[in-house]
Amino acid sequence: MHSAIAQFLRYLVSERNASELTIKSYREDLFAFVEWLQAATGEVPTPDSLSPQELRGFQAALQQAGYARSSISRKLAALRSFYKFAMREGLADSNPAKPLRNPRRQRKLPHVLTDDEVGRLLLAPPADRVDGLRDRAILETIYSAGLRVSELVGMQDGDIDRQEQILRVRGKGRKERICPLGSFALRAIEQYAQRRQRSPKTESLGRRAAVFVNRFGNQLTTRSVGRMLEKHLAAAGLDARTSPHTLRHSFATHLLDRGADIRSVQELLGHKSLATTQIYTHVSAASLRRVYEKAHPRAR
Repeated sequence: MHSAIAQFLRYLVSERNASELTIKSYREDLFAFVEWLQAATGEVPTPDSLSPQELRGFQAALQQAGYARSSISRKLAALRSFYKFAMREGLADSNPAKPLRNPRRQRKLPHVLTDDEVGRLLLAPPADRVDGLRDRAILETIYSAGLRVSELVGMQDGDIDRQEQILRVRGKGRKERICPLGSFALRAIEQYAQRRQRSPKTESLGRRAAVFVNRFGNQLTTRSVGRMLEKHLAAAGLDARTSPHTLRHSFATHLLDRGADIRSVQELLGHKSLATTQIYTHVSAASLRRVYEKAHPRAR
């Protein structure tokens, strides 16, 4: 089993060009399953010796342990993908994970900022310091293009077309998409670029050099963006549960509130499925309901 998993992970790297985060998740999920099997049966089975019953036992154990439905679904997806590979390579005759059903997900409406709150946040970084210019450019860019934070930190100089005011984005699964960049974001990036100091190693990459760097001149991490946001949220007096992803949620919600069609928003966000984007229609509907109840004399 360990050897088969190692082969599968190498396949993800060499043929699927999967991201490091995806590979890390698959590795953790698959070896968690093997460890559970070993504890439950006292042995490590081969890939072709398992039936759906063992996998259902694993799913039940996860539910009893209090795992979130999304985490359970992800682990089952990892097992399905592993067994598809195992069947293709002749390591298993069937996919015992295929009959399993994901637990029904309880979808929560995403937290979003109002227009006014976004404005306060974007003005929070000080404009008289390099790190303030950088932070303002980061926040403007995430909100302008609806980026994931991983997409933001991965931005390279060559990804920005200032003439056309567009940004090439490398999203999940290394899929690329084109996003418009607003004038505020472009101006903020330009102001920061004139003052930033990148390390010689970063600078030598030319058009592949990171747009946003830390105080050592190297590419930012997603965690450092999160810490930066926490600081500016406190300064602006905004909800501490706001994350970089909240700006992405706000981007989508504000577009729909102003009449953008959902297919266009799906394209801008890089969502594979329209169903993922549709949650923002519920956010907009909830917002409309609040306005209606506040303004209509016979709403209540």
